[in-house]
Amino acid sequence: MLNRRSFIRRSSLAGAFLLTPSWMRSLQAGGLKTLVILHTNDIHSHIDPFPANDPKFPNQGGLARIATLVKEIRASEQHVILLDSGDIFQGTPYFNRFGGKAEYELMSSMGYVASTPGNHDFDNGINGLDSMLPYARFQMLNANYRFENTVLAGKIKPSTVVDVNGIKVGLVGVGIELDGLVPPQLCKDVIYTDPVAAANREAEILKKEHKCDVVICLSHLGYRYDDKKIDDRKFAAASRNIDVILGGHTHTFMPAPELIANADGKEVVINQAGWGGLRLGRINMGIR
Repeated sequence: MLNRRSFIRRSSLAGAFLLTPSWMRSLQAGGLKTLVILHTNDIHSHIDPFPANDPKFPNQGGLARIATLVKEIRASEQHVILLDSGDIFQGTPYFNRFGGKAEYELMSSMGYVASTPGNHDFDNGINGLDSMLPYARFQMLNANYRFENTVLAGKIKPSTVVDVNGIKVGLVGVGIELDGLVPPQLCKDVIYTDPVAAANREAEILKKEHKCDVVICLSHLGYRYDDKKIDDRKFAAASRNIDVILGGHTHTFMPAPELIANADGKEVVINQAGWGGLRLGRINMGIR
């Protein structure tokens, strides 16, 4: 029987990697369901591929191509969830012209379940973000921003529970300190609180009260910093009841997910999928 560590190490790879047939047979023999977690971050309004003359990524990336890949994976897998870790907005003329409507409508048609606001999602201010939310047929999540005195009050939840064809998945979101990243007039009255305390509080509810099979955190903190600033690695080490952290903000292309021991000595999976739709992150988790 596969233990959790060896299963994750060998089957949870960034990008569009699939389990080999031998591993699929092992899963079926062991009575495990496979939860396929697909994720993006820092799309930055890249609906289309990068232009042919781009010096780094010619004819690569874009949500349209991600959509095709997601459709193919859904056709072959039973338990698939599609998530995003923020900075959907800002980066191409789509945002300048439509203010986020095009991005949200495409992501809704792709079947995204949830995202968390990144700092650039405030680039048209709180009112701009609020005006786009009706086009998002997926849940916006953040546990450590307080929106009580803003138009976003009650519209962005700290956490939620979704059923993925019989697998109960808990989702929570956390975001980076906006001070210094977003002009004060654009995020006025949004109060930043400790993401560790906020996420742990929600994760305990998801795991113990809602009995979720897996708890996933959508993080727009950044993968790694050399100073004391909170990042996904520090966050994971201080976390409880969170199984997976899907990151954003630092545009990190991780060759494979990383395992970090949390505050209780249990392993947390961290992954991030670059930016601009250049990669679709994928983690396969065995669920009893």
